[in-house]
Amino acid sequence: MAKVKIQFVCKECGYISPKYLGHCPNCGHWNTFEEQTAQKENVSLKSNRRMDFNGKQAKPELISKVAYEKDHRFKTDSDEFNRVLGGGVVPGSLILIGGDPGIGKSTLLLQISGQLGKKEQTILYVSGEESASQIKIRAERLGVDGSNLYLYPETDMGAIRNAIDELKPDAVVVDSVQTISEPEVDSSIGSVSQVRAITANLMSIAKTNGITIFVVGHVTKGGAIAGPKTLEHMVDTVLYFEGDMHHSYRILRAVKNRFGSTDELGIFDMQESGLQEVANPSEVFLEERLKDATGSAIVVSIEGTRPILVEIQALITPSVFGNAQRTSTGIDRNRVAVLMAVLEKRSGLMLQNQDAFLKAAGGVKLNEPAIDLAVAIGIASSYRNIGTNPSECYIGEIGLTGEIRRVTRIEQRVTEAKKLGFKRVLVPKHNLKGWTVPNGIEVIGVSTLTEAIKIALR
Repeated sequence: MAKVKIQFVCKECGYISPKYLGHCPNCGHWNTFEEQTAQKENVSLKSNRRMDFNGKQAKPELISKVAYEKDHRFKTDSDEFNRVLGGGVVPGSLILIGGDPGIGKSTLLLQISGQLGKKEQTILYVSGEESASQIKIRAERLGVDGSNLYLYPETDMGAIRNAIDELKPDAVVVDSVQTISEPEVDSSIGSVSQVRAITANLMSIAKTNGITIFVVGHVTKGGAIAGPKTLEHMVDTVLYFEGDMHHSYRILRAVKNRFGSTDELGIFDMQESGLQEVANPSEVFLEERLKDATGSAIVVSIEGTRPILVEIQALITPSVFGNAQRTSTGIDRNRVAVLMAVLEKRSGLMLQNQDAFLKAAGGVKLNEPAIDLAVAIGIASSYRNIGTNPSECYIGEIGLTGEIRRVTRIEQRVTEAKKLGFKRVLVPKHNLKGWTVPNGIEVIGVSTLTEAIKIALR
Protein backbone atom coordinates (compact mmCIF):
# COMPACT_ATOMS: atom_id res chain seq x y z
CA MET A 1 0.00 0.00 0.00
CA ALA A 2 1.28 3.45 -0.90
CA LYS A 3 2.51 5.59 1.96
CA VAL A 4 0.20 8.51 2.81
CA LYS A 5 1.64 11.81 3.93
CA ILE A 6 0.30 15.26 4.74
CA GLN A 7 1.57 18.37 2.99
CA PHE A 8 0.54 22.03 2.86
CA VAL A 9 0.14 23.77 -0.51
CA CYS A 10 -0.10 27.52 -1.19
CA LYS A 11 -3.34 28.29 -3.09
CA GLU A 12 -1.73 31.24 -4.88
CA CYS A 13 1.51 29.83 -6.28
CA GLY A 14 1.49 26.08 -5.53
CA TYR A 15 4.47 26.14 -3.11
CA ILE A 16 4.59 22.91 -1.08
CA SER A 17 5.63 22.85 2.58
CA PRO A 18 5.78 19.87 4.99
CA LYS A 19 4.25 22.07 7.72
CA TYR A 20 1.76 24.91 7.89
CA LEU A 21 3.14 28.39 7.23
CA GLY A 22 1.28 31.64 7.76
CA HIS A 23 3.42 33.47 5.18
CA CYS A 24 4.34 31.90 1.84
CA PRO A 25 8.10 32.27 1.25
CA ASN A 26 7.61 31.97 -2.53
CA CYS A 27 4.84 34.47 -3.42
CA GLY A 28 4.63 36.46 -0.18
CA HIS A 29 0.89 35.98 0.44
CA TRP A 30 -0.53 35.38 3.92
CA ASN A 31 -2.91 32.61 5.07
CA THR A 32 -2.91 30.79 1.71
CA PHE A 33 -1.75 27.31 2.79
CA GLU A 34 -4.22 24.45 2.81
CA GLU A 35 -3.75 20.89 3.99
CA GLN A 36 -3.65 18.13 1.38
CA THR A 37 -3.06 14.40 1.42
CA ALA A 38 -0.39 13.22 -1.00
CA GLN A 39 0.36 9.66 -2.02
CA LYS A 40 3.69 8.38 -3.21
CA GLU A 41 3.14 6.41 -6.39
CA ASN A 42 5.39 3.93 -8.10
CA VAL A 43 6.53 6.17 -10.92
CA SER A 44 8.04 3.26 -12.85
CA LEU A 45 4.57 1.73 -13.35
CA LYS A 46 2.91 4.93 -14.61
CA SER A 47 3.45 6.47 -18.02
CA ASN A 48 2.81 10.14 -18.73
CA ARG A 49 3.47 9.93 -22.47
CA ARG A 50 1.09 11.87 -24.72
CA MET A 51 -1.26 9.57 -26.57
CA ASP A 52 -4.31 10.41 -28.70
CA PHE A 53 -7.64 8.57 -28.54
CA ASN A 54 -6.48 6.21 -31.28
CA GLY A 55 -3.47 5.08 -29.24
CA LYS A 56 -0.94 6.92 -31.39
CA GLN A 57 2.06 8.36 -29.59
CA ALA A 58 4.24 11.28 -30.62
CA LYS A 59 7.71 10.54 -32.06
CA PRO A 60 10.75 12.73 -32.80
CA GLU A 61 10.36 14.25 -36.26
CA LEU A 62 12.36 16.67 -38.42
CA ILE A 63 10.78 20.11 -38.36
CA SER A 64 11.06 20.28 -42.15
CA LYS A 65 8.82 17.20 -42.42
CA VAL A 66 6.14 18.35 -39.97
CA ALA A 67 2.85 18.63 -41.88
CA TYR A 68 0.31 21.35 -41.17
CA GLU A 69 -2.50 23.19 -42.89
CA LYS A 70 -1.55 26.65 -44.12
CA ASP A 71 -5.07 27.97 -43.59
CA HIS A 72 -5.10 26.48 -40.13
CA ARG A 73 -7.47 28.90 -38.37
CA PHE A 74 -11.25 28.68 -38.35
CA LYS A 75 -13.30 31.80 -37.78
CA THR A 76 -16.38 32.47 -35.71
CA ASP A 77 -19.11 34.93 -36.68
CA SER A 78 -17.69 37.44 -34.17
CA ASP A 79 -15.08 39.67 -35.78
CA GLU A 80 -14.14 41.05 -32.35
CA PHE A 81 -13.46 37.57 -30.97
CA ASN A 82 -11.47 36.60 -34.08
CA ARG A 83 -9.37 39.78 -33.84
CA VAL A 84 -8.42 39.19 -30.20
CA LEU A 85 -7.32 35.63 -31.00
CA GLY A 86 -5.10 36.88 -33.84
CA GLY A 87 -7.38 36.18 -36.80
CA GLY A 88 -9.37 33.15 -35.71
CA VAL A 89 -9.26 30.01 -33.59
CA VAL A 90 -6.26 27.71 -33.98
CA PRO A 91 -7.21 24.00 -33.88
CA GLY A 92 -5.66 22.16 -30.96
CA SER A 93 -5.18 25.30 -28.89
CA LEU A 94 -6.01 25.66 -25.19
CA ILE A 95 -7.67 29.02 -24.46
CA LEU A 96 -8.26 30.32 -20.93
CA ILE A 97 -10.90 33.03 -20.35
CA GLY A 98 -11.05 34.79 -16.98
CA GLY A 99 -13.23 37.55 -15.60
CA ASP A 100 -15.29 38.74 -12.65
CA PRO A 101 -18.42 36.79 -11.64
CA GLY A 102 -21.43 37.71 -13.77
CA ILE A 103 -19.41 39.62 -16.36
CA GLY A 104 -20.59 37.35 -19.21
CA LYS A 105 -17.93 34.64 -19.69
CA SER A 106 -20.46 31.82 -20.01
CA THR A 107 -22.66 33.94 -22.28
CA LEU A 108 -19.73 34.69 -24.57
CA LEU A 109 -18.66 31.05 -24.88
CA LEU A 110 -22.24 29.83 -25.36
CA GLN A 111 -22.68 32.27 -28.24
CA ILE A 112 -19.31 31.27 -29.74
CA SER A 113 -20.31 27.59 -29.42
CA GLY A 114 -23.53 28.26 -31.30
CA GLN A 115 -21.65 30.12 -34.05
CA LEU A 116 -19.21 27.25 -34.49
CA GLY A 117 -22.11 24.78 -34.51
CA LYS A 118 -23.64 26.59 -37.47
CA LYS A 119 -20.39 25.98 -39.36
CA GLU A 120 -20.95 22.20 -39.15
CA GLN A 121 -18.52 21.80 -36.27
CA THR A 122 -19.29 19.59 -33.30
CA ILE A 123 -19.11 21.36 -29.93
CA LEU A 124 -19.15 19.78 -26.47
CA TYR A 125 -20.13 22.22 -23.71
CA VAL A 126 -19.09 20.84 -20.31
CA SER A 127 -20.63 22.66 -17.37
CA GLY A 128 -19.67 22.04 -13.77
CA GLU A 129 -21.79 24.92 -12.45
CA GLU A 130 -25.16 24.61 -14.24
CA SER A 131 -27.56 21.87 -15.26
CA ALA A 132 -28.38 21.14 -18.89
CA SER A 133 -31.86 22.68 -18.51
CA GLN A 134 -30.41 25.94 -17.15
CA ILE A 135 -28.01 26.22 -20.09
CA LYS A 136 -30.88 25.40 -22.48
CA ILE A 137 -32.96 28.28 -21.06
CA ARG A 138 -30.11 30.74 -21.56
CA ALA A 139 -29.38 29.39 -25.04
CA GLU A 140 -32.98 30.00 -26.11
CA ARG A 141 -32.85 33.55 -24.76
CA LEU A 142 -29.64 34.18 -26.72
CA GLY A 143 -30.97 32.56 -29.88
CA VAL A 144 -28.13 30.00 -29.96
CA ASP A 145 -28.34 27.37 -32.69
CA GLY A 146 -27.95 24.01 -30.96
CA SER A 147 -27.90 21.69 -33.97
CA ASN A 148 -24.29 20.60 -33.32
CA LEU A 149 -23.97 21.69 -29.69
CA TYR A 150 -23.88 18.97 -27.02
CA LEU A 151 -24.40 19.81 -23.33
CA TYR A 152 -22.72 17.72 -20.66
CA PRO A 153 -23.16 18.72 -16.99
CA GLU A 154 -20.27 16.84 -15.34
CA THR A 155 -17.44 17.51 -12.91
CA ASP A 156 -15.46 14.23 -13.14
CA MET A 157 -12.43 14.53 -15.43
CA GLY A 158 -12.42 10.83 -16.24
CA ALA A 159 -16.03 10.98 -17.45
CA ILE A 160 -15.29 14.13 -19.44
CA ARG A 161 -12.34 12.49 -21.15
CA ASN A 162 -14.49 9.47 -22.07
CA ALA A 163 -17.19 11.76 -23.47
CA ILE A 164 -14.64 13.58 -25.62
CA ASP A 165 -13.27 10.25 -26.82
CA GLU A 166 -16.76 9.04 -27.76
CA LEU A 167 -18.03 12.25 -29.37
CA LYS A 168 -14.73 13.41 -30.94
CA PRO A 169 -15.80 17.08 -31.11
CA ASP A 170 -14.03 19.89 -32.93
CA ALA A 171 -14.12 22.13 -29.85
CA VAL A 172 -14.78 21.72 -26.13
CA VAL A 173 -15.89 24.34 -23.59
CA VAL A 174 -15.11 23.66 -19.91
CA ASP A 175 -17.02 25.96 -17.53
CA SER A 176 -15.17 26.18 -15.24
CA VAL A 177 -11.80 24.56 -14.51
CA GLN A 178 -12.16 25.18 -10.75
CA THR A 179 -15.29 22.97 -10.61
CA ILE A 180 -13.77 19.89 -12.31
CA SER A 181 -12.15 17.16 -10.22
CA GLU A 182 -9.48 14.59 -11.04
CA PRO A 183 -10.16 11.39 -9.02
CA GLU A 184 -6.48 10.41 -9.03
CA VAL A 185 -5.54 13.61 -7.17
CA ASP A 186 -6.39 13.40 -3.48
CA SER A 187 -7.31 17.01 -2.73
CA SER A 188 -10.39 19.24 -2.69
CA ILE A 189 -12.00 20.57 -5.86
CA GLY A 190 -10.47 23.88 -6.97
CA SER A 191 -7.20 23.30 -5.12
CA VAL A 192 -3.82 23.97 -6.69
CA SER A 193 -3.16 20.27 -7.31
CA GLN A 194 -6.58 19.72 -8.88
CA VAL A 195 -6.38 22.74 -11.19
CA ARG A 196 -2.86 21.77 -12.30
CA ALA A 197 -3.89 18.18 -13.02
CA ILE A 198 -7.08 19.16 -14.88
CA THR A 199 -5.21 21.67 -17.05
CA ALA A 200 -2.51 19.12 -17.87
CA ASN A 201 -5.21 16.64 -18.92
CA LEU A 202 -6.97 19.17 -21.11
CA MET A 203 -3.69 20.26 -22.67
CA SER A 204 -2.84 16.66 -23.55
CA ILE A 205 -6.27 16.16 -25.14
CA ALA A 206 -5.99 19.37 -27.16
CA LYS A 207 -2.46 18.77 -28.46
CA THR A 208 -2.72 15.07 -29.30
CA ASN A 209 -6.19 15.17 -30.93
CA GLY A 210 -6.28 18.65 -32.49
CA ILE A 211 -9.32 19.67 -30.41
CA THR A 212 -9.70 23.33 -29.46
CA ILE A 213 -10.55 23.68 -25.77
CA PHE A 214 -11.95 26.83 -24.15
CA VAL A 215 -11.54 26.92 -20.37
CA VAL A 216 -13.29 29.35 -18.03
CA GLY A 217 -11.24 30.40 -15.00
CA HIS A 218 -12.41 32.14 -11.84
CA VAL A 219 -10.56 35.26 -10.67
CA THR A 220 -9.38 36.35 -7.24
CA LYS A 221 -10.25 39.58 -5.43
CA GLY A 222 -7.23 41.21 -7.07
CA GLY A 223 -8.49 40.35 -10.56
CA ALA A 224 -5.93 37.61 -11.30
CA ILE A 225 -7.03 34.14 -12.41
CA ALA A 226 -7.44 31.88 -9.39
CA GLY A 227 -5.15 28.90 -8.99
CA PRO A 228 -1.45 28.45 -9.57
CA LYS A 229 0.40 30.68 -12.03
CA THR A 230 1.29 27.45 -13.81
CA LEU A 231 -2.25 27.49 -15.20
CA GLU A 232 -1.50 30.57 -17.31
CA HIS A 233 1.88 29.20 -18.39
CA MET A 234 0.41 25.93 -19.65
CA VAL A 235 -2.35 27.35 -21.88
CA ASP A 236 -1.77 28.88 -25.31
CA THR A 237 -3.94 31.96 -24.88
CA VAL A 238 -5.13 33.90 -21.85
CA LEU A 239 -8.09 36.26 -22.33
CA TYR A 240 -9.55 38.60 -19.74
CA PHE A 241 -13.20 39.62 -20.02
CA GLU A 242 -13.49 43.01 -18.34
CA GLY A 243 -16.21 45.53 -17.70
CA ASP A 244 -18.22 47.43 -15.15
CA MET A 245 -21.25 45.67 -13.69
CA HIS A 246 -23.11 49.00 -13.83
CA HIS A 247 -22.43 49.53 -17.56
CA SER A 248 -23.27 47.36 -20.54
CA TYR A 249 -19.93 47.50 -22.36
CA ARG A 250 -17.48 44.62 -22.07
CA ILE A 251 -13.84 44.47 -23.19
CA LEU A 252 -12.14 41.22 -24.20
CA ARG A 253 -8.38 41.59 -23.87
CA ALA A 254 -5.55 39.16 -24.63
CA VAL A 255 -2.70 39.09 -22.10
CA LYS A 256 -1.02 36.03 -23.60
CA ASN A 257 -1.32 34.67 -27.12
CA ARG A 258 1.09 32.23 -28.77
CA PHE A 259 -0.64 32.71 -32.12
CA GLY A 260 -1.16 36.47 -32.27
CA SER A 261 -0.66 39.88 -30.70
CA THR A 262 -1.38 40.60 -27.04
CA ASP A 263 -2.33 44.21 -27.77
CA GLU A 264 -5.69 43.45 -29.38
CA LEU A 265 -9.01 44.07 -27.68
CA GLY A 266 -12.63 43.43 -28.59
CA ILE A 267 -15.57 45.58 -27.52
CA PHE A 268 -18.99 44.06 -26.80
CA ASP A 269 -22.31 45.45 -25.62
CA MET A 270 -24.23 43.28 -23.17
CA GLN A 271 -27.91 43.35 -24.17
CA GLU A 272 -30.97 41.25 -23.37
CA SER A 273 -30.32 39.09 -26.42
CA GLY A 274 -26.67 38.54 -25.49
CA LEU A 275 -23.34 40.11 -26.37
CA GLN A 276 -23.41 42.34 -29.44
CA GLU A 277 -20.25 43.47 -31.23
CA VAL A 278 -19.32 47.15 -31.18
CA ALA A 279 -17.99 47.76 -34.69
CA ASN A 280 -16.91 51.36 -34.04
CA PRO A 281 -15.81 51.72 -30.40
CA SER A 282 -14.55 55.28 -30.99
CA GLU A 283 -18.13 56.52 -31.29
CA VAL A 284 -19.00 54.75 -28.05
CA PHE A 285 -16.15 56.37 -26.15
CA LEU A 286 -16.98 59.86 -27.46
CA GLU A 287 -20.78 59.89 -27.64
CA GLU A 288 -21.31 61.43 -24.17
CA ARG A 289 -18.57 64.05 -24.36
CA LEU A 290 -19.52 67.62 -23.41
CA LYS A 291 -18.52 70.27 -25.95
CA ASP A 292 -17.28 73.04 -23.65
CA ALA A 293 -15.96 70.94 -20.76
CA THR A 294 -12.51 71.77 -19.39
CA GLY A 295 -9.98 69.00 -18.76
CA SER A 296 -11.13 66.96 -21.75
CA ALA A 297 -8.72 65.86 -24.49
CA ILE A 298 -9.08 63.29 -27.29
CA VAL A 299 -6.29 60.89 -28.21
CA VAL A 300 -6.06 58.36 -31.05
CA SER A 301 -4.64 55.25 -29.40
CA ILE A 302 -3.56 52.09 -31.20
CA GLU A 303 -4.84 48.89 -29.61
CA GLY A 304 -3.26 46.04 -31.54
CA THR A 305 -4.13 46.77 -35.18
CA ARG A 306 -7.05 49.08 -34.44
CA PRO A 307 -6.98 52.87 -33.89
CA ILE A 308 -9.43 53.99 -31.19
CA LEU A 309 -10.36 57.53 -30.22
CA VAL A 310 -10.67 57.86 -26.46
CA GLU A 311 -11.54 60.84 -24.30
CA ILE A 312 -9.09 61.55 -21.49
CA GLN A 313 -10.61 63.53 -18.64
CA ALA A 314 -8.62 65.47 -16.05
CA LEU A 315 -9.78 67.30 -12.93
CA ILE A 316 -7.27 69.57 -11.17
CA THR A 317 -8.34 71.07 -7.84
CA PRO A 318 -6.42 72.76 -4.99
CA SER A 319 -5.30 70.29 -2.35
CA VAL A 320 -6.71 70.63 1.16
CA PHE A 321 -4.18 68.21 2.65
CA GLY A 322 -0.42 68.36 3.00
CA ASN A 323 0.33 66.00 0.12
CA ALA A 324 -1.44 66.36 -3.22
CA GLN A 325 -3.35 63.31 -4.50
CA ARG A 326 -2.64 61.65 -7.83
CA THR A 327 -5.52 59.33 -8.83
CA SER A 328 -6.00 57.76 -12.26
CA THR A 329 -8.32 55.21 -13.87
CA GLY A 330 -7.28 53.51 -17.10
CA ILE A 331 -3.96 55.40 -17.16
CA ASP A 332 -0.79 54.42 -15.34
CA ARG A 333 -0.46 56.49 -12.18
CA ASN A 334 3.32 56.74 -12.50
CA ARG A 335 2.94 58.11 -16.04
CA VAL A 336 0.60 60.80 -14.71
CA ALA A 337 3.09 61.77 -12.01
CA VAL A 338 5.91 62.08 -14.55
CA LEU A 339 3.82 64.21 -16.92
CA MET A 340 2.75 66.54 -14.12
CA ALA A 341 6.39 66.98 -13.13
CA VAL A 342 7.29 67.86 -16.74
CA LEU A 343 4.37 70.33 -16.91
CA GLU A 344 5.56 72.03 -13.75
CA LYS A 345 9.25 72.15 -14.69
CA ARG A 346 9.04 72.89 -18.45
CA SER A 347 5.73 74.75 -18.85
CA GLY A 348 5.46 76.66 -15.58
CA LEU A 349 2.25 75.09 -14.24
CA MET A 350 2.29 75.08 -10.42
CA LEU A 351 0.82 71.63 -9.80
CA GLN A 352 2.58 70.57 -6.61
CA ASN A 353 -0.29 71.84 -4.44
CA GLN A 354 -3.04 70.53 -6.76
CA ASP A 355 -4.96 67.27 -6.53
CA ALA A 356 -5.15 65.47 -9.89
CA PHE A 357 -7.86 63.01 -10.91
CA LEU A 358 -7.62 61.44 -14.38
CA LYS A 359 -9.51 58.74 -16.24
CA ALA A 360 -9.87 57.24 -19.69
CA ALA A 361 -13.57 57.39 -20.49
CA GLY A 362 -15.38 54.17 -21.38
CA GLY A 363 -13.42 51.84 -19.11
CA VAL A 364 -10.58 51.27 -21.59
CA LYS A 365 -6.98 51.01 -20.35
CA LEU A 366 -4.34 53.02 -22.21
CA ASN A 367 -0.68 52.07 -21.93
CA GLU A 368 1.11 53.36 -25.03
CA PRO A 369 3.39 56.48 -24.98
CA ALA A 370 1.31 58.29 -27.65
CA ILE A 371 -1.29 59.26 -25.03
CA ASP A 372 1.18 61.58 -23.21
CA LEU A 373 0.27 64.74 -25.14
CA ALA A 374 -3.49 64.30 -24.62
CA VAL A 375 -2.98 63.68 -20.89
CA ALA A 376 -0.84 66.82 -20.55
CA ILE A 377 -3.32 68.95 -22.53
CA GLY A 378 -6.17 67.68 -20.37
CA ILE A 379 -4.29 68.56 -17.18
CA ALA A 380 -3.38 72.04 -18.46
CA SER A 381 -6.96 72.65 -19.62
CA SER A 382 -8.41 71.81 -16.20
CA TYR A 383 -5.71 73.78 -14.35
CA ARG A 384 -6.25 76.95 -16.43
CA ASN A 385 -10.02 76.36 -16.68
CA ILE A 386 -9.90 76.72 -20.47
CA GLY A 387 -11.81 74.27 -22.66
CA THR A 388 -10.16 72.48 -25.59
CA ASN A 389 -11.41 72.58 -29.17
CA PRO A 390 -14.08 69.82 -29.48
CA SER A 391 -12.96 69.06 -33.06
CA GLU A 392 -9.27 68.65 -32.11
CA CYS A 393 -7.28 65.63 -30.93
CA TYR A 394 -3.71 65.15 -29.70
CA ILE A 395 -1.08 62.50 -30.42
CA GLY A 396 2.49 62.39 -29.13
CA GLU A 397 4.99 61.13 -26.57
CA ILE A 398 6.48 63.61 -24.11
CA GLY A 399 10.12 63.42 -23.00
CA LEU A 400 11.47 64.60 -19.66
CA THR A 401 12.93 67.72 -21.29
CA GLY A 402 9.50 68.73 -22.60
CA GLU A 403 10.03 67.65 -26.22
CA ILE A 404 7.31 65.94 -28.26
CA ARG A 405 8.69 62.68 -29.61
CA ARG A 406 7.51 60.78 -32.68
CA VAL A 407 5.04 57.87 -32.48
CA THR A 408 4.25 54.95 -34.76
CA ARG A 409 1.47 54.57 -37.36
CA ILE A 410 0.68 58.27 -37.46
CA GLU A 411 -1.10 58.08 -40.83
CA GLN A 412 -3.55 55.46 -39.58
CA ARG A 413 -4.27 57.55 -36.47
CA VAL A 414 -4.96 60.73 -38.44
CA THR A 415 -7.19 58.88 -40.91
CA GLU A 416 -9.29 57.51 -38.05
CA ALA A 417 -9.65 61.00 -36.56
CA LYS A 418 -10.86 62.29 -39.92
CA LYS A 419 -13.47 59.51 -40.13
CA LEU A 420 -14.93 60.62 -36.81
CA GLY A 421 -15.26 64.22 -37.99
CA PHE A 422 -12.25 65.86 -36.32
CA LYS A 423 -10.89 68.93 -38.10
CA ARG A 424 -7.46 69.36 -36.50
CA VAL A 425 -4.87 67.11 -34.90
CA LEU A 426 -1.62 67.95 -33.10
CA VAL A 427 1.20 65.50 -33.83
CA PRO A 428 4.97 65.40 -33.24
CA LYS A 429 6.81 67.60 -35.75
CA HIS A 430 9.12 64.75 -36.73
CA ASN A 431 6.09 62.66 -37.76
CA LEU A 432 5.15 65.00 -40.62
CA LYS A 433 7.53 63.45 -43.15
CA GLY A 434 7.00 60.39 -45.32
CA TRP A 435 3.20 60.35 -45.67
CA THR A 436 0.33 62.30 -47.21
CA VAL A 437 -2.12 64.22 -45.04
CA PRO A 438 -5.76 63.27 -45.87
CA ASN A 439 -8.01 65.99 -47.24
CA GLY A 440 -10.40 67.61 -44.78
CA ILE A 441 -8.21 67.62 -41.68
CA GLU A 442 -5.47 70.00 -40.54
CA VAL A 443 -2.32 68.43 -39.11
CA ILE A 444 -0.09 70.65 -36.95
CA GLY A 445 3.39 69.55 -35.98
CA VAL A 446 4.65 70.56 -32.53
CA SER A 447 8.12 70.09 -31.09
CA THR A 448 7.69 71.14 -27.43
CA LEU A 449 5.03 70.76 -24.78
CA THR A 450 4.81 74.52 -24.23
CA GLU A 451 4.13 75.06 -27.92
CA ALA A 452 1.39 72.42 -27.92
CA ILE A 453 -0.34 73.98 -24.89
CA LYS A 454 -0.32 77.43 -26.52
CA ILE A 455 -1.98 76.06 -29.67
CA ALA A 456 -4.51 73.88 -27.85
CA LEU A 457 -5.62 76.42 -25.23
CA ARG A 458 -5.53 79.72 -27.10
